[in-house]
Amino acid sequence: MEVAARFLGTRPRTRWELTRRLRRAGAAPDVIEATLERLAELGYVDDIAFARWWLEQRDRHAPRGRRMVEAELRQHGVPRDVIETLREAEAELPPETEEERARIALERHLRGRPLPADRAALQRVGMFLVRRGFDPEAVRRTLRHAAEGGDLPVED
Repeated sequence: MEVAARFLGTRPRTRWELTRRLRRAGAAPDVIEATLERLAELGYVDDIAFARWWLEQRDRHAPRGRRMVEAELRQHGVPRDVIETLREAEAELPPETEEERARIALERHLRGRPLPADRAALQRVGMFLVRRGFDPEAVRRTLRHAAEGGDLPVED
């Protein structure tokens, strides 16, 4: 329990992450299971809460598209059913949410520089956003909006 508590001290963790950490510490499987059950009862281990926290952190500090966030959650051991639940909840949100995240990521990437006007540079910026997991259609709409006098300055 002490190892798990220290591990949870820095940020929320998934059940899978805690299991791995306790195995590395040499805990027996029955001790690991009992520890995880107790932590779940106390509310310290909750994969759904972790996934929501992860989404909030991503939106606040390093916006990513839905696809990349889902991949990151899978890397942290979040079960598919939890990811599916989040996907369903996000489907109820307006499509502008993905575009808003893309716009924020674009602004941070450009760091006050103007949006490039030439096609090749604009494609590179678009591919940057796609690599960050944004839907290609949302990237197109974001770049089109920015180029048509949206929130970002455009290079002459």
